[in-house]
Amino acid sequence: MATPKDIPLAAQSAATRSGEKYVTPQGFTAIRDGVKATAATGAAAFSPKPSWLRARAPSGEGFQAVKGIVREHRLATVCEEAKCPNIGECWNAGTATIMLMGAVCTRACRFCSVDTGNPRGWLDRDEPENSARTVELMRLKYVVLTSVDRDDLPDGGAGHYAACIRAIKRRNPGTAVEALTPDFQGVHVDVETVVGSGLEVFAQNIETVRRLTHPVRDPRAGYERTLEVLSHAKRHRPEVLTKSSLMLGLGETDGEIEATLRDLRAAEVDIVTLGQYLRPTTNHLPVERFVSPAEFDAYRRSALDMGFLECVSGPLVRSSYRAEQALNRNNAGLDNARLAAQPR
Repeated sequence: MATPKDIPLAAQSAATRSGEKYVTPQGFTAIRDGVKATAATGAAAFSPKPSWLRARAPSGEGFQAVKGIVREHRLATVCEEAKCPNIGECWNAGTATIMLMGAVCTRACRFCSVDTGNPRGWLDRDEPENSARTVELMRLKYVVLTSVDRDDLPDGGAGHYAACIRAIKRRNPGTAVEALTPDFQGVHVDVETVVGSGLEVFAQNIETVRRLTHPVRDPRAGYERTLEVLSHAKRHRPEVLTKSSLMLGLGETDGEIEATLRDLRAAEVDIVTLGQYLRPTTNHLPVERFVSPAEFDAYRRSALDMGFLECVSGPLVRSSYRAEQALNRNNAGLDNARLAAQPR
């Protein structure tokens, strides 16, 4: 019988079950899906989903084409790593959210299914040019870049992030770039490195309301830190749009949602997205409630009344969903899509 040492690292990774440790091809240890399996969480069942949360299984020529480009250039996408329900829709439209700096995060938020570990400084030095080439091949006019947290790097990866943005802009000068970044441990100079790299939109997700920040987010993340990062980004380059995202269904109240939106607006955030939290594995936090489409519509109206340029709000919305449509002031087309899906 083969022992783990006898099995190639790539095969070990593929065979690892959710919540178990494995060794990455780069030689460091990570936990599959980010959260360790325990007897208590592993035995929990998923709550049945309501009808409005059904998403089509990913397929189609466009999906396969984007998948091929991502594989060819060794790129990680948050679409796959975070098990996004919209992957089929977005990839068939020829868009993808590129995840920089690998697929292993140094943090372990209890809502997120990205693998966690300590990459010990590893970076793909070819990633800036590979990302730029991929954007060119996809002929994107708008690209979202996101990343894992890299607390193992002195600057949190800010320099690498900026290098990727500059490479994309060199090869694709007409492409708008949105960066959904880590908090860089709140270090202002690192935030400035990214904000000053030529992007159009800077995003950092607050994720949940103040009361639920811990245990929802990793202890190293913080509600006030996210607000300060967003506020500093706007102060440093006022012309750059700022953006954040809030998951619903973790036990928050309507009053807490309103308070969080007001805090984001006070930080001069321009765009906010609201979506339903969906439990990625039984090791993650359970869903406390399913928010109805009508409730999402009401939250959107409240956000617009507060002065946000746009609030994209709906059960399957994720922070980068239809990001290029955010300033169309039509809920990124969700209202039209909902009407088209209704029986006639």
